[in-house]
Amino acid sequence: MPHSRFKRVLLKLSGEVLMGEQQFGIDPSYVARLAEEVKAAKDTGLEVCLVIGGGNIFRGISGAAKGLDRTTGDYMGMLATVMNALAMQNALEKAGVQTRVQSAIPMASVCEPYIRRRAERHLEKGRVVIFAAGTGNPFFTTDTGAALRAAEMGCDALFKGTSVDGVYDCDPKKFPDATRFETITYSKVLSDNLKVMDAAAVALCRENNIPIVVFSIREKGNLAHVLAGNGIQTTVQEEAE
Repeated sequence: MPHSRFKRVLLKLSGEVLMGEQQFGIDPSYVARLAEEVKAAKDTGLEVCLVIGGGNIFRGISGAAKGLDRTTGDYMGMLATVMNALAMQNALEKAGVQTRVQSAIPMASVCEPYIRRRAERHLEKGRVVIFAAGTGNPFFTTDTGAALRAAEMGCDALFKGTSVDGVYDCDPKKFPDATRFETITYSKVLSDNLKVMDAAAVALCRENNIPIVVFSIREKGNLAHVLAGNGIQTTVQEEAE
């Protein structure tokens, strides 16, 4: 899937990748490295938007497991994604990339509210748009928020950068003999309950025919390789080729 097939893509990053080698929080040097990769992708002519998780700061479902009200926990997690978005915006603008953060939870003093047409206009003007605060609703993950924004923006693909280099038939961290798929259908991901993205996100991508490309963002320069159709990755699409 070479990048020439794409005009606009959404990059979904897990919050954990912003930690770098730390155990918690944000590593500014690692965020700067990620920003350079996003800049390189944009410099190929792509329109790029981002969604970043908040697991490096707070994860709502984990808070709920410890006795915190789930709704409260999810809102706290959404605020964590805004913090990550602002960190990435800072790094991108230091790299010379004009960037806008749009939040599903209005906070006018910090960033723009999410307005679809405004976001499209930013992308058309060559700016990177970072969508924060998920869908703005509890009980939905940032994966679902990413799939929703990818559909609203008319993205050609959703690239999910994680700590794993693709989709496996079981957890490769627990099972060394796990097999990685080159391509796999949405239906197979859902029926086998493979942990690519949550079911709502996968179903939303299937409904809108948005391929999901899963790759490791930990490897330096890997985003460019994957966008060019090279590198190790798994593509989730309607029919596996």
